[in-house]
Amino acid sequence: MSSLALAVRDSSTMLRRNLLHARRYPSLTLNLLLTPVVLLLLFVYVFGDAMSAGIAGAADRSVYVAYVVPGILMMTIGGTVVGSAVSVAMDMSEGIMARFRTMAIHRGSVLIGHVLGSVLQVIMSVVLVGAVAVAIGFRSHGATVLEWLAAFGLVTLVALALTWIAVGMGLVSPNAEAASNNALPLILLPLLSSAFVPIEAMPGWFQPVAEYQPFTPAIETLRGLLLGSGIGHNGWLAVAWCLGLSALGYVWSKASFGRDPK
Repeated sequence: MSSLALAVRDSSTMLRRNLLHARRYPSLTLNLLLTPVVLLLLFVYVFGDAMSAGIAGAADRSVYVAYVVPGILMMTIGGTVVGSAVSVAMDMSEGIMARFRTMAIHRGSVLIGHVLGSVLQVIMSVVLVGAVAVAIGFRSHGATVLEWLAAFGLVTLVALALTWIAVGMGLVSPNAEAASNNALPLILLPLLSSAFVPIEAMPGWFQPVAEYQPFTPAIETLRGLLLGSGIGHNGWLAVAWCLGLSALGYVWSKASFGRDPK
């Protein structure tokens, strides 16, 4: 069997293992799924009227729904990949990773299985949150099929980038609790972006923090694709962030996994 065929076979096996693991331990998955849904409902129905005051032309709540949904979708990605960090840390602390190192399998398949499983979970999470958003009034006005495909590609690319970072965090964490804490920035950064209010409505000293971070370009690009607003330079910035984070996470994860356990 060729090296490529071996890698595909073992990666498929590890993907199936991780999906079965998620099905048998649904509590973590449910918590990660429910959090963005609760935030969506909270910001629309509790804070919506007050938050929409910072958005030009927001005459009613429906305008704020359209504005906030792309941000919530990106927050869903950040929250869901935390489960990957926890899952990897559990495998490390329970000795499963050490067992995999001694088996005659493609070494990279262990990490690839985690990454692919996480990306699939992200897509399912985004679909669920998107369905709730449509139910409360979100509508994509004028988005073409090509723009919908671009939006799906962006979501997948962001999920891939953040998952590699989360896998790296899980590999260097001593236990699941530490992995969850280390991955907390993946949940907090969307709160410090343009997800809920425009950057122009933020204090001047804070605007650079919100503007020059990975989530804001991705949110603005997704918003532009779904709502027909301008994307500007955010498109290539989002892609650059994703490629950079993917490369960083991959190198970090590969180095951490290849390091001999102490």
